[in-house]
Amino acid sequence: MQKHIAIIMGGYSSEYEISLKSGQVVYDSLDNSKFIGYRIHIFKDRWVYVDKSGNEFPIDKNDFSVMLNETKTTFDCVFNAIHGTPGEDGFMQGYFELLDISHTSCSMYQAALTFNKRDTLAVLNPYGIKCAESYYLDNGDTIEEDRIIDKVGLPCFVKANKAGSSFGVSKVYKKEDLKDAIELAFNEDNEIIIESFLDGTEVSVGVIKYKGEVKVLPITEIVSDNDFFDYKAKYLGQSQEITPARLTKDQENKVNAVAKQVYEILKLTGFSRSEYIFKDGEPHLLEINTIPGLTKESILPQQAAHAGISLTELFSNAIEEALNKKL
Repeated sequence: MQKHIAIIMGGYSSEYEISLKSGQVVYDSLDNSKFIGYRIHIFKDRWVYVDKSGNEFPIDKNDFSVMLNETKTTFDCVFNAIHGTPGEDGFMQGYFELLDISHTSCSMYQAALTFNKRDTLAVLNPYGIKCAESYYLDNGDTIEEDRIIDKVGLPCFVKANKAGSSFGVSKVYKKEDLKDAIELAFNEDNEIIIESFLDGTEVSVGVIKYKGEVKVLPITEIVSDNDFFDYKAKYLGQSQEITPARLTKDQENKVNAVAKQVYEILKLTGFSRSEYIFKDGEPHLLEINTIPGLTKESILPQQAAHAGISLTELFSNAIEEALNKKL
């Protein structure tokens, strides 16, 4: 019997348009012999099921159901395709776990932790996971440019602490540009992280739970046409994404081992995509995404394709893993 799968997409952050594209790809790629997909748009002002004609039907938040033809429809599993809040930061995970509904993303605590760059690095630090030198600011803190520069140097990156798709990220070369970059980051989040610039090969590593085992996908090398891997580089084609990456065997083994270690230390499930830069031959972690882009052009689906895993198989596996977790 076909399982009813709610594909949640949209969200409350600047990433909602990307999420809608990811969710549509999941919907279009589902194995129709196994699953019946439902597009569920999650926005601040409405949660709705959108049918093929674009008609909207409200979701009952009490049990995450929808009335169709005077019949209540419930879901066997939720495929989470929301980038940013509330899909990637633990809120939707907690909601579905309270309702005892299977979902494809990691658990509530893991989602909240990995969405917070500062907290993630703090948890991983005792395990020897290398990362850039960093300086933290909360909204309202006194901005001491000299102290910041003494800690992280120039150039440096100013980032929103809890945001994705490079929203709120700036590369700063001069002291006089620091305050504007900080203001931009605070437009996205009330916490920011300022990191030293790491000059080296940047790679993206997908790790998934595949047929019950943790699997590291082929590595992607990021070569941005811009100053760094910003929004335009990620989504407007202004970068080269080379899979498999042009690494030595030693580099490949090191970053594969670290990516798998991070996935297991944090007790992740479902998809993850983490970014690293090689400095002095060692991979340094930049960040982790637990709801990575899922369009055909996105990095993780490209990596899966190089591993011989089609989009249909990738998404079917995620749903089956989620359903098996509940058994």
